[in-house]
Amino acid sequence: MLGAIGLDEAQEAAYRTLITVGAAEVADLAHRLSAGEGETERALRRLERQGLAAQSTSGTARWVAAPPGVALGALLTQQRHELEQAELAAALLAEEYRAEASEPAVHDLVEVVTGASAVTHRFAQLQLGATEEVCALVTGRPVAVTGLDNVAEERAAARGVLYRVVLEREVLMLPRGVVELTAALSRDEQVRVVDRVPTKLVVADRSLAMVPLTGRDAEPAALVVHASGLLESLMGLFEAVWREARPVRLGEPGTGVAFVEEGEGPDEMDLKILSLLLAGLTDASVAKQLELGLRTVQRKVKGLMEVAGVSTRLQLGWHAYERGWVAR
Repeated sequence: MLGAIGLDEAQEAAYRTLITVGAAEVADLAHRLSAGEGETERALRRLERQGLAAQSTSGTARWVAAPPGVALGALLTQQRHELEQAELAAALLAEEYRAEASEPAVHDLVEVVTGASAVTHRFAQLQLGATEEVCALVTGRPVAVTGLDNVAEERAAARGVLYRVVLEREVLMLPRGVVELTAALSRDEQVRVVDRVPTKLVVADRSLAMVPLTGRDAEPAALVVHASGLLESLMGLFEAVWREARPVRLGEPGTGVAFVEEGEGPDEMDLKILSLLLAGLTDASVAKQLELGLRTVQRKVKGLMEVAGVSTRLQLGWHAYERGWVAR
């Protein structure tokens, strides 16, 4: 937890133990930490340089911890000052960049990133730099980063960045597909599923996008697109796929179902029509039984097929059974 102010695990463990015991000799502290005396003394010396520990005035062999409120407060203040200076430098550099490129050339609107390491790094940067929303289309063929390896996604979501993700159904067939989906849903990400997405895509804050340039067997490469008409087209592509995709949510605890696909689903009249069709009635007979127009029945059947994502009535019947519509 204290890594943000420059402490490694050994230093933090030593400092916490000193706070607990009040004072300790190197040998005693090493025993408590299950570490070597040399390693423990090096950790204490580093804590001493940071003002977090000191040798006791009653004996040079004993070490005591500095009060956390004072010592850690000083480190936090220094860290904040350094961050403020870094933010100021970033703002100045951004201003200089805008001044030099108020009308960017076409080649400044895109950049090509090649190599797995470079693609992975740029992919992480794009997410870590997002402040509001990340939109992504995900295929079943990861190139450089898998879902569980995407630490940047976890960090961005943890600080409040909204994620909207459309998964290709093939992703759920992968060995870790359901695990990745469950992890995303547990982070309150909005996830939808379609049979196929047109391309891999990630867009951060509607201002920066990344799409692949190479096929599966070639060296990984990606195109990073800055704010432009091309970026607007990519965002439009995402929104179109998002509208057609089905939302998913976590399954109910104890059911053994990891996730549930959601849809508009049939209303009561739809279910009556469906039940009569499954009983073997024709469209005309259904219309007569329910006092509806023939075209109304046909339109509702077509709507049910669209909701189910099927192209034949036989498929609709199977889908109705699988979804539990028949039981309703």
